[in-house]
Amino acid sequence: MSQENTAVEWILREVPDGWEDLLTEGMPRILAKLMAQRGILREKVSKFLKPKLAELSDPFEIAEMDLAVVRILEAVDRGEKVCIYGDYDVDGVSSISVMSLVLSAYGLNPDAFIPHRSSEGYGLSEAGITRCLEENGKPDLLVTVDCGTVSNEAIAGLKERGIETVVVDHHEIGQAGRPDCVALVNPKASGDKRSYLCAAGVVFKLAHALLKTRPVPDFDLKEVLDLVAIATISDIVPLVDENRLLVRHGLRGLADSSRPGLRALLSLAGVEGKLSSADVGFRLGPRINAAGRMDQPEKALETLMTDCSKEAEILAQELDDFNKARQAVEQQIFAEAMDMLNGDEIEADGPAIVVGSRKWHAGVVGIVASRLMRMYHKPTFVISIDEDGVGKGSGRSIAGVSLVNAIQKCGEHLIVGGGHHMAAGLSIEEDSIGPFREAFCRYVTEDCGGVDLSPKLHMDTEVDLGELSLGFLDQYDLLQPFGSANPQPVFMAQNVWLTEPPCRLKNNHLRLFLRQGIDERDAIFFGGGAKPLPDPPWDIAFTVDRNVFRGRVSLQISIQHVRASEEKE
Repeated sequence: MSQENTAVEWILREVPDGWEDLLTEGMPRILAKLMAQRGILREKVSKFLKPKLAELSDPFEIAEMDLAVVRILEAVDRGEKVCIYGDYDVDGVSSISVMSLVLSAYGLNPDAFIPHRSSEGYGLSEAGITRCLEENGKPDLLVTVDCGTVSNEAIAGLKERGIETVVVDHHEIGQAGRPDCVALVNPKASGDKRSYLCAAGVVFKLAHALLKTRPVPDFDLKEVLDLVAIATISDIVPLVDENRLLVRHGLRGLADSSRPGLRALLSLAGVEGKLSSADVGFRLGPRINAAGRMDQPEKALETLMTDCSKEAEILAQELDDFNKARQAVEQQIFAEAMDMLNGDEIEADGPAIVVGSRKWHAGVVGIVASRLMRMYHKPTFVISIDEDGVGKGSGRSIAGVSLVNAIQKCGEHLIVGGGHHMAAGLSIEEDSIGPFREAFCRYVTEDCGGVDLSPKLHMDTEVDLGELSLGFLDQYDLLQPFGSANPQPVFMAQNVWLTEPPCRLKNNHLRLFLRQGIDERDAIFFGGGAKPLPDPPWDIAFTVDRNVFRGRVSLQISIQHVRASEEKE
């Protein structure tokens, strides 16, 4: 049964006692309530609302940072051949860009290498290393970014060839322990308090450490914050502490970026004015990511690194074309998966979904898994099977079902698997998909049976439509950036009427004209025309955004859910 036909429980979050203590002169009461819900104490209000770069911690507090700095500066002094090896997603490509810019500032001319997702896989694979050395020659020093922490065997092999490695990463350390590299700069591996950083954030800390040790007169580290912000938002790491600070300042720099590629992408994506994390997460990030998903990650790197405006426009258009191709492939896979679930091939009423096909592109199965998970409100794996009968799958889960635990429980059916509680990956033999599906469903039923897995809509606070103005928006923007660990608030308004019938837009979107008492506001309901709406009056759950169109700023209400009002006028 899809979520469309499943009752969604509305839950209004409690506001902690003492929230009034957070109020300052001119602050909307809603803002104080939202900060209290996020655990912000009175003495932390100013730091939360207006974070400053001067508050950044000492980069040398991260374990082995000193070893990395010494080795990299040795490479600078010796004029060594250096290669940067990174992942193919936004975080990896951004990390390579930042590392390249920093090393170039020291007079090095580093090579850069990104493996191809479908043929070489993630990280320091044998196939990836082989092509890297064939194309770039043997380096004296290999700097891995956004990978390398669990590549013990590969790093040992590089050492035997006389290639030293510095690992700059943010992934969990493997069972084999620390790889035999010169330095492992990874807050997560050392249990550092900055374990929330993405790879580009760790690279930024390394750059900061290098510049503290040996300043470069004409290099301003603030100039790379736009790249760090894009990576941090796109990698969905918690937007807390230094991440929040880096993204806040990075978004300001992105709005006026000196990078022709980013300017071209912003223009092509129709982004203007003050930027938000949503602009990056839904407009820039997917276009940069699409190149890697379609096995041409070099194009994304070229877009971020080019100094030529004309070339930037061409590259940005290529990324947009990749994204459109990715969307077409994704839609085809989604349709075929729906046919499987609606047919006799797979039991669709079970507690979990596992679908796979030899026709599906490995680069987009994670996106399809997310769509199916949201639609059916069930933990989901979507698997692409290669010509040798080996499947690569991506999973997405719902609250209460850990994919890490599920993989451990069902491991006998897998070649390998791992990841996070809500998102994970696996490799599996084609013949094992059926048994894995049964074991996965059994895990959800038996191990998670005591957990309420029904869909829930959590709302932060109730507001009246009359409270929503441009003045409120200016204060509300101080809560930005929104993302993991600082989610965009969901508001609730009760007893809302329509002043005129909904205006149907393309893709089943609706424009709504709302009235609550004497106050009227327009709203957009993305996908709202796909199912019947209840008769007004309504209770509405919605988010608020700043919308800029042709230089005109307006407050946009985006409806998330509608129900028949429980209170009548």
